[in-house]
Amino acid sequence: MRLKVFMLAMLAGSAQAEVSFAPVDVPVHSYDGGWTHYVGGGLAVFDCDGDHLPELYAAGGENPGTLLRNRSERGGALVFEADTPKALQVTGLTGAYPLDIDGDGQSDLILLSEQQNQILRGGPDCSFAAFEGLAFVDTGRWTTAFSATWIGEDTLPTLAFGNYVDRDDPNGPFEACDVNHLYRPSGASYGPAQVLEPGFCALSILFSDWSRTGRPDLRVSNDRHYYVKGGAEQLWTVSPDLRLLTGDDGWIAHELWGMGIASRDVTGDGRPEVYLSSMGDQRLQVLADNGRPEWTDAPYDWGTTAHRPHVGEDGRPSTGWHTAFGDVQNDGLDDIFVSKGNVEQMPGLAMQDPNSLLLAVGPQQWEEVAGPAGVASFHRGRGAALADLNMDGRLDLAVLNRRAPLEVWQNTSAATGAFVSLRLQQDGPNRDAIGAWIEVDIDGRVVAREVTIGGGHAGGILGAEHFGLGEVTDLRVRVIWPDGAASDWQDIPADAHLMLKSTGRSLEVLPY
Repeated sequence: MRLKVFMLAMLAGSAQAEVSFAPVDVPVHSYDGGWTHYVGGGLAVFDCDGDHLPELYAAGGENPGTLLRNRSERGGALVFEADTPKALQVTGLTGAYPLDIDGDGQSDLILLSEQQNQILRGGPDCSFAAFEGLAFVDTGRWTTAFSATWIGEDTLPTLAFGNYVDRDDPNGPFEACDVNHLYRPSGASYGPAQVLEPGFCALSILFSDWSRTGRPDLRVSNDRHYYVKGGAEQLWTVSPDLRLLTGDDGWIAHELWGMGIASRDVTGDGRPEVYLSSMGDQRLQVLADNGRPEWTDAPYDWGTTAHRPHVGEDGRPSTGWHTAFGDVQNDGLDDIFVSKGNVEQMPGLAMQDPNSLLLAVGPQQWEEVAGPAGVASFHRGRGAALADLNMDGRLDLAVLNRRAPLEVWQNTSAATGAFVSLRLQQDGPNRDAIGAWIEVDIDGRVVAREVTIGGGHAGGILGAEHFGLGEVTDLRVRVIWPDGAASDWQDIPADAHLMLKSTGRSLEVLPY
């Protein structure tokens, strides 16, 4: 095992100089607006026309939202065109998340707003409309975060909305953080919002079965800029009862200017670490091996803090927003992307604040490569996505910017390893198997990945899970489905896009 990890580390180091991204010409779109759009700016990535090539839907703040249809040739150059249906030409949006709520195989959209959130039902050829018969009473908060999961036998997902400052509080904005809301299914619809209080200005939330016990909990990342004191990061149990975890449970109450959350097992123990973006340092937190929710900051020498600009002359602290894990060179080690940019004109923080791409160069070791890779934009980055946009087996990058054009880069790295891309499907509700765990055995090294909706900053991805393999081509996979049933291990090919369907203990493996 140690030899295999060492070989992966050597491959990562040899490919580092060849990581490169090329800018793509895309229709002009930016995220703009006043105070209520200093934060937010989410990007949703999903396939809405059935060709397996993901579209991009970008919130616009005071500008209308824009849908960029993916017109790329599979494996070819990235090509996008603006083609936004009327239902998506919405102003006031802070973000958007894709989610197949009704299990019909069409991606629906959750639209987050500083005015009124919406749930839109996806139809053929990227059409969208209001859900008929699906009661969802939005409370008109300033919403900046979202996550969803299926619990037990529910036929609809449980929805969590994170809200920012209470603009109706006459003593605000500081120490005036709003409450958050949980919507539980009630048969074929939703009941009234369940209040998660106290709230500390949530900018990212994520359901995760971190303990791998079949019970998803809700992590909340909060912005200390507005809660100022008395607040902290939070973890809520939502099933069977709603409860805020405390130190008695093992929870460590970190305080930070929380902006985004990403979750991924990067230590190889089968349990997820989290990466939290912030004003100042970004924090990779490692989960203890004791069954308790104890995350502690990774050592500084792991190279994950990305706390100051890495190019340019501005030495003030960075402001991180969207964060994502992804293996951009397919060496079998997860890299980390962080979009960055000043909130607006905060003088204590860098104004020239380029994005960060932290390349894994060995187990528990990352190095900054955004500059030589070509993605160190100085725009005010907000929402982002690492996704294989043309299905060539390499992760591309999109970043939505505040008061600057959206940017898309195609991964043009030459010395990439093998990969496999896996999309889950099951019958009934929760068709995309949100909450499942995928385990890929890469020549004796098992990589575990949880399928989630949420996190990031105001936007996310619904699609296949991408695994870099390095030089390994012998692999097998199994799935632990959301109901806890585990499939048998099954051999699969490398360098393939595959659909894994549940057929009892077996997996039906189809090209995707």
